[in-house]
Parts: sequence; C-alpha cells; structure tokens
Amino acid sequence: MGQRVGAREGRRAAGQLEREVIAALWASSEPLSPALVLEAIGSDVAYVTVLSTLIRLHERGVVERDKHGRAHVYRPVRSRAETAATDMRAMLDGGGDHEQVLTRFLDMLPAADRNTLRSLMRRRKGMTG
Repeated sequence: MGQRVGAREGRRAAGQLEREVIAALWASSEPLSPALVLEAIGSDVAYVTVLSTLIRLHERGVVERDKHGRAHVYRPVRSRAETAATDMRAMLDGGGDHEQVLTRFLDMLPAADRNTLRSLMRRRKGMTG
C-alpha cells in the first residue's frame, strides 16, 4: 500500500532528472554533449531521455546550445547562484508576509551564513548610503 499503481522501483520524482542534468552542466567548465551529461549523472536513464530533457530545458530557456559537429553541446543560461536567487525572489513574490518569511529564513541559517549576510548588507549599505 502507498505505492502508485504502475510506479517503478527507483523511479525519479518529478523534475529530479532535470535537476540532475542542470547540476551536471553547472559542474562543468565547458558545454556538454548529451552523452557527457549522461556520463556525469551516472544514471541508468537512457540517452534519448537525457537528450529529450536537454531539448525541453532549451525550449524553456534554461540552457543554451551550440552546434558542435553533427550534435549539440549544452550550457546553462544562468549560474547556480543566479538560479537560487531567482527562486528565492519568486518565493517572496508568491505572496505572504515577507517579514515572516525572511525571519524564518534567517532562523534556519547557520551562524556563518548569517554573518556573511550581515557583512553583505553592510557593504551594500556603504555603497548606497
């Protein structure tokens, strides 16, 4: 009980393969072919599935591609940091009490990250004030 009808052992959660693919691209200093992405994620997924995922990511503007010989190579449009910041902004824009959300976020941060954030805020204030 609790398992979906037709669910396979080891099946990925929705969006997990896309996250693995983009993580492989972020980890590389150069654009990757679908075969190299497959190698990087070290998975039992089929080549055509990785290719389809890359094509979907390209169509959504998440990755760029260039022709390399007869194939394409892919690279992320935004860095991991830019993507995380955009996601955080989207969460705030999603509604709710910003002060409460930010307070809870700060409460969850380790001391070193809170100190980094304080330092960044001081530097930013010094630039504008």
